[in-house]
Amino acid sequence: MTEDYFEEEEFTTQFNGKTVLRILEQTRPYKSWVIGFLLSVVLVSFLDAFFTYLSKQIVDQAIVPGDMARLVQLVTIYGSLILVQAGAVFGFIFLTGVLGERIRYDLRKKLFSNLQDLSLSYYSRTPLGWIMSRVTSDTEKVSDLVTWGMLDTSWAVANIASSLVFMLLINWRLTLIIVPIIPLLIWVAIQFRKRILAEFRNVRRFNSKITGSYNENITGVRVVKALCREEENLGEFKNLSSQMYSSSYRAAWLSALFLPSVQIISALAVGAIVWYGGVQAVYGAMTIGGIQAFISYITFMMWPVQDLARVYAEMQNSIASAERMFSLIDAVPEVQDRPGAQDPGTLTGEIEFDHVDFFYEDSKPVLTDFSLKVRPGETIALVGPTGGGKSTIVNLLCRFYEPKRGVIRINGQDYTRLTLHAIQSRIGVVLQTPHLFSGSIRENIRYGRLDASDEEVERAATLAGAHDFIITLEKGYGSEVGESGNLLSTGQKQLISLARAILAQPEIFIMDEATSSVDTLTEALIQKGMVNLMQGRTSFIIAHRLSTIRRANRILVIEGGKIVEMGSHTRLLHQRGHYYRLYTRQFRQELSEEYELIKLSGLASD
Repeated sequence: MTEDYFEEEEFTTQFNGKTVLRILEQTRPYKSWVIGFLLSVVLVSFLDAFFTYLSKQIVDQAIVPGDMARLVQLVTIYGSLILVQAGAVFGFIFLTGVLGERIRYDLRKKLFSNLQDLSLSYYSRTPLGWIMSRVTSDTEKVSDLVTWGMLDTSWAVANIASSLVFMLLINWRLTLIIVPIIPLLIWVAIQFRKRILAEFRNVRRFNSKITGSYNENITGVRVVKALCREEENLGEFKNLSSQMYSSSYRAAWLSALFLPSVQIISALAVGAIVWYGGVQAVYGAMTIGGIQAFISYITFMMWPVQDLARVYAEMQNSIASAERMFSLIDAVPEVQDRPGAQDPGTLTGEIEFDHVDFFYEDSKPVLTDFSLKVRPGETIALVGPTGGGKSTIVNLLCRFYEPKRGVIRINGQDYTRLTLHAIQSRIGVVLQTPHLFSGSIRENIRYGRLDASDEEVERAATLAGAHDFIITLEKGYGSEVGESGNLLSTGQKQLISLARAILAQPEIFIMDEATSSVDTLTEALIQKGMVNLMQGRTSFIIAHRLSTIRRANRILVIEGGKIVEMGSHTRLLHQRGHYYRLYTRQFRQELSEEYELIKLSGLASD
């Protein structure tokens, strides 16, 4: 499970508004839209307050004295302003929707851009579910806070301000009763703030873990079924869900308690004001229209105050999401271009590992004092037990990681003086588990060089041995490969991956156990394609099947992060050492498998 190797960063600092300010900074490219949005909101709020004042005038100046002409005049003004307000409402709702989509797009673009730059080590230790949760649900929550949260907040503030202005015009003594309520409500909000924020942070953390659990169990469903892990996985999932439920329950309880607290304070204030206003009306200090308008203003003001409390409670959840989202945006690649790094224009394939040490964890060295010189055009094969350091060597060469000590040189110079693009764009890699992108076969091969013509794509497929099976498909090169290439067999995906590498025309070529999961016929096709690709290129082959490396210039037996044997296939067999034992063991295993197949075939024929 993901929680065993990934512990999410805790955000325990006190909320001081910095995160909110950074969220609001996302609106900077759209200042004119925000200004138009705010003006529309202020206009709507002002007209709401003015309509109440106009209602007071209708009662006091038209209905009570029986002035029909004044009534018609005031009603006409009222109706005209309704049309103006309708236009303003359309404006701020439209601008809110568009602004939300733009900010959501910008945030996801920033996240995706940074994800492209992050080093391989980041993906090795960070669950996919955690990353997906940041890109999807967290950007949604943050954009909603910027737009609809800002809408509710600005509307509430404008409504309170407009109500206070007109209340002062009607009766300033009654208005003063409202003033102490606002600090009291703020104090109540502060009391709830820390607990609500802490619980929502827990909810977001457990949500990330649950998303990761979903991803692992769905993508690995075959392994789960094969090992009968359903009950154990269900138990782990129930535990995560239970913890998330507990935090969600506490957060919901606190949020639910928050609003009634505000309502009780508001109700007490309304009662006091109605009583005092009634006393003044008895003595003729207020008109009937004034009392009615004042009660309406109290309602107009109190509901926005409660709305602010609601937005504030919801904002805690959005802030928790924003903190995690910004942590991903701020993540810095461990491997990046050094100042003054250059692109030499070409790589000759001359490579040197000079006393290189490397480890993923301090207490577990992977390579120790590793040294190797490779001549241009030479083919190097790496063999040895799992965990010996073979893949680490090629990962270091690709500069997915950098040595902890020692130097790697390409073209005779420290490769950290070269740009990452200069190195990685000139290295072709075919992996043990091929990955294809959703789209057609042609698009996947062209991924190796986007400007390649259809003829060049087909030529690369022919050299890789993939052309013959492609043309048998109904749509040929236009056939869809499905998600991750699931419409094709492993061997077919591997041949397309090889064609992609051939099309890229790399100056250094790496095969990472590319034939370990394919049948014998496909292996022969891949080996033929490898010969075409490796001609004149420096190549590294990590081999599971030793039959694929006989033609290598040098074979390195890697154990414990060191070279224990090195030489040609024939020379190493004559030495009868590590390589000889590996080769003969595998040869005997293959003979045994062939014998079993012959026996099974004989039984079937009987």
